[in-house]
Amino acid sequence: MQHAAFESVMLSRTCTHPSGSAWVVRSYPTPMTRLLTCIGDANSIHTHGGLPYFLLEASQRAGFIDAGLSLRPAEFWGRRIGWNLLRLLTAGERGGYQYTDDFLDRLVAQAPAEALSAEIISIFPLFPPLPYWQGPVSFYIDATLRQSISEYAMGGKPAVGPKAFEAAVARERQQYSNAAHVVCRSRWAARAAVEEYNVDPRKVHVVPGGANLPDIDARLVKPRARALKPVRLGFIGKDWKRKNLGFVLDVAEVLDSRGVDVEVVAAGYHPARGPRHRLLRPIGFLNKQNDIGRFVDVVTGFHFGCLFSLVEAFGISNVECMRLGVPVLAWDVGGIRDTVADGLGHLFSRGVGPEDVADVVQAHVKIPEAYWALRERVMERRREATWDRTVAKLIAIWSGAYEHSYAALTSSQLSMQTSG
Repeated sequence: MQHAAFESVMLSRTCTHPSGSAWVVRSYPTPMTRLLTCIGDANSIHTHGGLPYFLLEASQRAGFIDAGLSLRPAEFWGRRIGWNLLRLLTAGERGGYQYTDDFLDRLVAQAPAEALSAEIISIFPLFPPLPYWQGPVSFYIDATLRQSISEYAMGGKPAVGPKAFEAAVARERQQYSNAAHVVCRSRWAARAAVEEYNVDPRKVHVVPGGANLPDIDARLVKPRARALKPVRLGFIGKDWKRKNLGFVLDVAEVLDSRGVDVEVVAAGYHPARGPRHRLLRPIGFLNKQNDIGRFVDVVTGFHFGCLFSLVEAFGISNVECMRLGVPVLAWDVGGIRDTVADGLGHLFSRGVGPEDVADVVQAHVKIPEAYWALRERVMERRREATWDRTVAKLIAIWSGAYEHSYAALTSSQLSMQTSG
C-alpha cells in the first residue's frame, strides 16, 4: 500500500529556518492534520523494521492518522562524523549527535511548516523539539532514552558519553512533560516514564504494537496434530548475542541429552557471523517485504518461538510468532511480558536455566495433543497481534478512555494483589 506522504502535496512557498537554511513549505487541506513522524521516512516499509509503515497503514484504514512525514537524516552524515570527532577531541566523549540541537534543528528544517501546526504522533521522543511545537504532540515509544542508552549497553560502555546522555534525558523529560499523551509499547517502558521521568501516570498509556506483517491470514494453514519430531525451537534476530541464541542452544543440548530429537532453526543474521553448533540450522535473513511466503513457511514450521534476550524493549519476534499461530518461550525481561498473551506461551523468570525450559518443551513432546491444543488457542487469538488492534486502543485513548493508562493498570494490579 502506498501511504499519503505529508510532503507530497502541492508546493507552496520557500521559508527560512532559524538556523539559516531554506526549505520548501507545502500546503495541506486541513488545519489540524494528524501526522506520524520518526527519524526517517514514516511511509517506508524499510524504516525501523517497518513499524512506522504498518502503524500508519492501520491508522489510515481507521481514519486515525492522516499522513506520515518523510525525513532524511542520512543527509547529515558528514556533520555527524565531524561532530563526533570534535566531541571526542574536546570532551573525550563519543556519539550522541542525534540528540543535539544541530541534528534536531536540521531535521525540523526538512519538514513542511504546516507540519508543526498539525497534531503529531512521534516515535522518537526528541522530535519535534519543544521550541517548534505549535500543535499537540504525543509520543509512541518502545523505551525511554535512559533505558535504550544505559540498559542496552548490557554492562558495557554506553554508546554515548555521560554528558550527552544526561542532556538527552533532560530534553526528553521536558518533551514528556509537555506531551498530550505518552504511549508506551510495554509496562516496562511506562513504569520508567512515570518513575524515572515523573510523567503524570494518567497520561502515560500502555499499548503493545502489532506484528510488522501484511495481511497473511489467507496464507495460514490450520495446524495438524502430529508428533513433535524433531521439536523445532525457532529463533529470529539480527543481534543474536543480545537475543541470547546461545541459551536456546543450551536448551537444545539438554533436550538432546535426554533423547529428544531437537533442532534450533535460526533466522535474521548472516550464518557466517553466528555460532556453529550441531543442533543449529541457520537459514540467514528472511526478507518479509520481498518474500513473505517464505517467512510464513519458516515461522509456522517452528514449534516454539524462543526469545531469551538479556535485555529487550518489546520483542517483535514474539508478536510475529503469535500472529502466525506459534506459541513462544521467553524470559520475562524488559517489555517481553506485553508480547505474550496470558496462556498462549511460557514466560520464565530471568534466573531460570535451560533445564527448566527443557522440562516444559519435553512435556509437550511427550503429550503432543496438549501442544496442538495450545497452538489452536494461539491461532484463534492471532488477530490480537495486529496493528489494527493497536490502533483501536489508540483511538480509545484519544477519545478519553482511561483503561489503558498506567494509573489504571497500576490500580488494577494493586486491587488484584489486595483481593488475593
